[in-house]
Amino acid sequence: MDLSAVGRAVLIAREGRRLEAYRDSVGVWTIGIGHTAAAGPPVPRAGLRIEAGEADAIFTRDVAAFVRTVAETVPKPLPQHAFDALVSLCFNIGPAAFRRSTVLRRLRAGDRAGAGEAILMWNRPAAIIPRRQGEFDQFRTPYETALPRARRSDAQPVAAPVERPSSPSSA
Repeated sequence: MDLSAVGRAVLIAREGRRLEAYRDSVGVWTIGIGHTAAAGPPVPRAGLRIEAGEADAIFTRDVAAFVRTVAETVPKPLPQHAFDALVSLCFNIGPAAFRRSTVLRRLRAGDRAGAGEAILMWNRPAAIIPRRQGEFDQFRTPYETALPRARRSDAQPVAAPVERPSSPSSA
């Protein structure tokens, strides 16, 4: 599986795009679309600036590693909306934490509802709670039913319009 266009747009909205390095809510130097030193170069630091195209290229490279982690660890089949939500969670908590998470344990045990609820357990710092609620909603709601909503806590609104996937019967 891969991250869908909807999942990508929602993840970018959650992360935001900042072209000058800043410290995130827990003090980690970050730049672009959620890029930290843990993901590799460039290493964010005070005064570092990048161009918008560079931010997008770094994000594409960064997110591929998180997509691989989720694809390699979750049981199949998994609906696209759930996969995208897990990539968003993994992008935020990191692959090591995702691999040992209750979310993954419950998925592997066949408890998809419990896995969704376990997303909400990742609730620190408190500022992250609206994001987790968004990931929880995305995990349990098929895109055919409702596209993920923008939240006031998102770093920025979804920049690109997304089309609702067509249902199999209308194709």
